[in-house]
Amino acid sequence: MTNGAQPRIQWLGRWGFILAATGSAVGLGNIWKFPYITGEYGGGAFVLVYLLCIMAVGVPVMMTEIAFGRRGRGSPVDAIRRVVNESGGSRGWSLLGWMAMLCGFMVLSFYVVVAGWSFSYLWKTLVGGLSGSSVDDMAAIFAANNASPLNLGLWSTLVTVVTMLIVGKGVQAGIEKSVSWMMPGMVLMLAVLIVYGVFSGGFGDAMRFLFSFNVGSLSSEGMLAALGQAFFTLSLASGAILTYGSYLPQSASIGRTALSVALADTVVALMAGMAIFPVIFANGMNPSSGPGLIFMSLPLAFQAMPFGTLFGFLFFLMLSMAALTSSVSMIEATVSWLTDNKGMSRTKASWLAGSVLWLVSTLAMLSFNIGGDWTLAGKHFFDWLDYLTSRWMMPLGGLGMVLLAGFVLNEQSFRDELGLSRFWYMVWLFMVRYVSPLGIGLVFVDALGLVSLQIHSHWPWLLLGLIAITLLGEWVRPRLRLLP
Repeated sequence: MTNGAQPRIQWLGRWGFILAATGSAVGLGNIWKFPYITGEYGGGAFVLVYLLCIMAVGVPVMMTEIAFGRRGRGSPVDAIRRVVNESGGSRGWSLLGWMAMLCGFMVLSFYVVVAGWSFSYLWKTLVGGLSGSSVDDMAAIFAANNASPLNLGLWSTLVTVVTMLIVGKGVQAGIEKSVSWMMPGMVLMLAVLIVYGVFSGGFGDAMRFLFSFNVGSLSSEGMLAALGQAFFTLSLASGAILTYGSYLPQSASIGRTALSVALADTVVALMAGMAIFPVIFANGMNPSSGPGLIFMSLPLAFQAMPFGTLFGFLFFLMLSMAALTSSVSMIEATVSWLTDNKGMSRTKASWLAGSVLWLVSTLAMLSFNIGGDWTLAGKHFFDWLDYLTSRWMMPLGGLGMVLLAGFVLNEQSFRDELGLSRFWYMVWLFMVRYVSPLGIGLVFVDALGLVSLQIHSHWPWLLLGLIAITLLGEWVRPRLRLLP
């Protein structure tokens, strides 16, 4: 523990962190986006590139965030400040902590609206509110669900309240206890849906869609999609993992823990594809429907299935659990900062953060109904929250984090925190200094649409560029310290 850090409550065990961090990573995006882009960008070839990106970018950055959290034992702001002070660096680096904490709060402000869709569809499944004979009928139901600010606001408010109830109970009694049954429950429901899919008549087509090794269909766009998914799926640069890492016991291995979370996140994402696509193929529907797959195509498919109401209920219950585990993680950084710096009880801090969250999320919710005409530069408030966080704050925060860890901090103290052998420490150091920044930079440039990247045709130049940057960095590093 660094100087200035106060004694801090910890997870009851390493698995508490793994379940909580996996719950943070496994959200609504994993349930539909990962299976969808896997099939679109080459199946098994995309999965292989995705796994390589997880190892080269996702895991090193996650290890870095966990190490910051555990070394600093505080919120993102406090943890980064303490670790930088220990190395004699500038307090200005604590801006990374502020950005991460704000990013997580902004993401949650529009995420609770999307999570509200899951809760509302869970209710509609129970009361028979998802009756329709075509995808157009389901699209009309979805539009009507969003058109009423009272209806949509009710469900997003429910998500906010349940999230605050869990967070308000504390790390062990609230977060750890809730994920200890929600995560296994979600995996169990996925397993039940997969077993049904095996006998649905569409399982073979679904497996070919997900895992056919078609290298020719993996374009530069697909490679960048794999890289972006690897970075964003692990809830990096949003304050969640760093804050969760501040509760990690000193005896737990950061490397093994990060690998376990990345593996669990990938397995759950693949299971989601194995559960969803057999139903879609068995009913002759389009598997490339994006968000409509969840809220339009699948409800229609459940109607045609034996015991469709039961399986629909299980699916949307699972989706709601995934939404809750993610929302809990994204507010924890703010609550942690309030309790550490403002002397608030956890309950008071949770409800204060929840009140502000409700106000901001209400503005995001109104983008779908009475605020539909409230735009700035062609974007609604909901769209601006998404754009600023995913296109700017997350990439810049992740980039700053690895550059800080790789070039500024005292190597010995960070190596002690990671607990790695010299060989594996050098591997991690090379990744965070050169490979991870290059990967994050590629995603950042591509997301902004500044240039058209053709990785599959220009990979030799990228490799030569990485080698040149590595040599230059190793020459400059002893002669120049960033922000001393």
